[in-house]
Amino acid sequence: MAFVSTFLVALITVAIFFNVLFLLALKLRDNSIVDIGWGIGFILVTLATLAYSGTADARQLLIAALVLIWGSRLAIRIYLRNRGKGEDFRYRKWREDWGENWRRNAYLFVFVGQGVMMLLITIPIMLVNTYPGPALGWLDLGGVVVWCVGFVFEAVGDRQLDLFLRNPGNRGKVLDTGLWRYTRHPNYFGEVTQWWGVYLIVLSVQWGWLGIIGPITITTLIVAYSGIPMLEKTMMQNPAFVEYAKRTSVFFPWPPKKTS
Repeated sequence: MAFVSTFLVALITVAIFFNVLFLLALKLRDNSIVDIGWGIGFILVTLATLAYSGTADARQLLIAALVLIWGSRLAIRIYLRNRGKGEDFRYRKWREDWGENWRRNAYLFVFVGQGVMMLLITIPIMLVNTYPGPALGWLDLGGVVVWCVGFVFEAVGDRQLDLFLRNPGNRGKVLDTGLWRYTRHPNYFGEVTQWWGVYLIVLSVQWGWLGIIGPITITTLIVAYSGIPMLEKTMMQNPAFVEYAKRTSVFFPWPPKKTS
């Protein structure tokens, strides 16, 4: 029953947040603001469930700090990237495809859909904020190390990409240096890895193993659905990217293949 109460707090938080975000998107005619809200939503769920728990042990504070760092960096980065550019091309294309039904479909598939995903991904956070666990140990340290590896891949990968795109001379070219030499999506790899790190930390609490729902959801979402497949469908129209893809791992970092 304790977890059910925590889940309801998360559900109410997510529902209020995404409904407000949807109304703002209608006013701005820009559904891509949901990308900025993604990281913020995780922070709100974490803080709301932590406040509801009435406790603040070391593991709960550790998870809250990791989510705050990840969510804040992501939201700020996407805001700066999108500022002044209007709606992202993916959301604009959906708006055109949906025609007169764009409001309903945007609400259901963009905002409600992301809300459901957020609830699933934050199950580890709900668990740690429901069941205070033992003192921090080696498993927690391992989780932090894994999370840090993921954070470096995501943050550094994003930074390398932003600098590359900022140079007009790179128009039409493909970034294949730095972390991008070893994986076509270091930022996505980093985001997934961070959530597996969170899962390792949560394993020490009661029912912590159920938290695997979180990293499995984000991994599936990015690797098989809205992350890599959607982006690569667009990028594969560039012959330079096709050649890059032949020698570079799609997700896991790996030395590039030798091509003739």
